[in-house]
Amino acid sequence: MDPLLSLLTGLAVAGILLGGMFIGRRSVKHPPAPEDVLADARMDAQRILARAEQEARSLADTYRDREDATIEHRRVEIDSRTSTLDQRAATLEQRAANLAQREELVISSEKTAKEAAVEAARSQEDARLELEALAGFDSQAAKEDLLQKVEDEARRDAMVVVRDIETRAREEASRRARRILAGVIQRLASEVVTETSMSTVPLPSDDMKGRIIGRDGRNIRAFEAVAGVDLIVDDTPGSVSVSTFDPVRREIARLALTRLVEDGRIHPTSIEEACAKAKEEIEQSIQDAGEWAMLDVGLTRIHPELITLLGRLKYRTSYGQNVLDHLVESGHIAGMLAAELGIDETEAKRAAFLHDIGKAVSHEVGGSHALIGAEIARRFGEDAAVVHAIEAHHNEVEPRTLTAVLVQAA
Repeated sequence: MDPLLSLLTGLAVAGILLGGMFIGRRSVKHPPAPEDVLADARMDAQRILARAEQEARSLADTYRDREDATIEHRRVEIDSRTSTLDQRAATLEQRAANLAQREELVISSEKTAKEAAVEAARSQEDARLELEALAGFDSQAAKEDLLQKVEDEARRDAMVVVRDIETRAREEASRRARRILAGVIQRLASEVVTETSMSTVPLPSDDMKGRIIGRDGRNIRAFEAVAGVDLIVDDTPGSVSVSTFDPVRREIARLALTRLVEDGRIHPTSIEEACAKAKEEIEQSIQDAGEWAMLDVGLTRIHPELITLLGRLKYRTSYGQNVLDHLVESGHIAGMLAAELGIDETEAKRAAFLHDIGKAVSHEVGGSHALIGAEIARRFGEDAAVVHAIEAHHNEVEPRTLTAVLVQAA
């Protein structure tokens, strides 16, 4: 149903009802004539209908205007979208045309490129054939020759790199070895120096220290002057220390002081007597030690001065080992190695037995004990092969004989 018609019908019904109610109220007061009531009702109904029609027209005009505006707005929007779509369609058509043109250009370029590639390959093949004809060998031989040259160059470069790496590795190993050795020396230096330069003499009581020192230090000064050592009297309970780098003097002083402590009479005269007696005993001990070591190794006819120097090594230690014992062991080992190799066993024993003899005077003479020992052996008539083995056992001199190598090994 039309909304406008429904609205007019509703207004008419409402007007009739309102007119009936108005007439009803008037009839209560003054009952009118039926013809008047009907006439009034008709008039009221006409007025209501007229007003309702007018309002309906007004609402219909308003509704129509609003709908027209909405329709106009939609039409404008549709026109705008249509224009946009037309523009997009035109753009797409232009792009399509451009793409088609580019596609034609690409196809043409590909064709040209293929033709150029075929022509280049043909030209390259012709040039290769001409070069092979001019050079006198084919491309495979040239390739192999080039590869060989590249391989040789790469091998030379690799050798240079390897040599550099080895050099750096040796330098780094040397630095690290020096650092490690320095650390070990630093940790052990104090202990080694103490072992090689000091001897301890036990005392029955600390009162003996005062007697050793004597009045105004007379006894200790006399002892140090006669024995040629430093006598250390400190707070160490029950002992004093004898200090010197000469192991023989240190042993003489230790023995003399031990005898003085046992005797109890300590004064300058008794000190001189004790030191003289101890010196005689130690010198005899040195001579005996040298002779017994020579016999132990199985050697004969060694100069007496060399035997004395060997005996002095009884009181010398090196790397924690008694040097004379080390020489005896080295002589036996060198003899066994020489016997296995079929060379002069006596020469090997003699060289190994004398190789560290320079240590007997190394505290008195500066220089390498190997070179000092070689000079001493030469002075006392040792064979040239023995002298060479002594001087070469620490590589100060390059070893030139099998005996020298055996001494190094022993």
